[in-house]
Amino acid sequence: MPPLSPARRTAALIALSLGGFGIGVTEFASMGVLPNIAQDLLPGYADHPAAEISRAGILITLYALGVVIGAPVFATLAARASQTRLLFWMLGLFVFSSILTSIAPTFETLAAARFISGLPHATYFGAASLLAGRMLGPGAQGRGIAFVMAGLPIANIIGVPLATWIGQSVHWRAAYVLVAVIFSITLVLTLLTLPRIPGDPSRGARSSLAGLLNVRVWIMIALAAIGFGGFFAVYSYVAVVTTNVAGLPPEMVPWVLATFGTGMTLGNFVGGWAADRNTPRTMLVGFITFLASLLLYLAFAASPIGLFATVFLIGFTSSVLMPATQSRFIRVANEAALLGAALSHASFNLGNALGAWSGGLVIAAGLGYLAPAWVGVGLGAIGLLLVLLSLAVSRHDRKNLRDTTGIRLPDPEQSP
Repeated sequence: MPPLSPARRTAALIALSLGGFGIGVTEFASMGVLPNIAQDLLPGYADHPAAEISRAGILITLYALGVVIGAPVFATLAARASQTRLLFWMLGLFVFSSILTSIAPTFETLAAARFISGLPHATYFGAASLLAGRMLGPGAQGRGIAFVMAGLPIANIIGVPLATWIGQSVHWRAAYVLVAVIFSITLVLTLLTLPRIPGDPSRGARSSLAGLLNVRVWIMIALAAIGFGGFFAVYSYVAVVTTNVAGLPPEMVPWVLATFGTGMTLGNFVGGWAADRNTPRTMLVGFITFLASLLLYLAFAASPIGLFATVFLIGFTSSVLMPATQSRFIRVANEAALLGAALSHASFNLGNALGAWSGGLVIAAGLGYLAPAWVGVGLGAIGLLLVLLSLAVSRHDRKNLRDTTGIRLPDPEQSP
């Protein structure tokens, strides 16, 4: 990679983080303007508003489906491509899909646009994380991931409320015009600042697909989807806990979500720093403290002060885990690093769906609005067990190598 001045490297990292900010806005702003979309595009809204808003929820599902499908497809097809050029293409697709969303004349074309919008999500984060790690130098993959991911929680603090307000005050289409502008600015900034790194012609689709035959990758997919499903089980229903359990007015919901996002932002950077020093320890301690934060939430979220304190802790501890989880994904994927990095984000989206669905089940069963946190404890505990399994497989691999070759290798995920 060509040497970069400190100023250009900082500018490039900010540009990559701005892309993460745009992704956070496009993914979550849809939830805030669903009623507006249903009223505008679904003819049955006047007679059955609740049913049509529920039908409009398919837009969120289609975005998540695009993430899950786009991750292996793009990562495999672009295995030998330049990571820089791949990022340009992903940002271009974001700009196109955002414009398409803003002008979609029917609900069906809007649904197609939201599916297309999800396709580049995981590959952008994967390629951006790898490139950020390379720009920061050896042993800095965790910090690189943290820089790229920083835009996501910041979007939940600033971008999503702003887009929702614009969509409700002006028109829901204006929210996606804002998204298109964010991605357009990001594309220009990346064109100006990112180093031009050539691709690797020795890697192809076949070697990348081989990563899907690696049981270690599938353990990580299960770990991310199930373990982080525990976070989404709580996050998905925190608004109703705020009003119906803590007794706060609806106007306080954005402040609770902002507290969540603040904890996530701080935890993300702490997690990046910790992952570069000892990835396994960060994952183990991260899951244990995450489970503790969920138990505290169950005990104290019924009071306003307890709610704010515990959602901050949940956001912090869950985000400490994210850079370490993605770093390990990249490590176990080996030569299919881009696939591993992209699959980590596809797995997080599966966790989103699993957490929201399972949390909804216990509420529907009449167990109360705090019950999803017990689901979170269960899913998080399974995630911790899968961490132990993943680490045990790695120790077994190193032992086999030592027994076969006589070479004792240090753990590459622990700094000396």
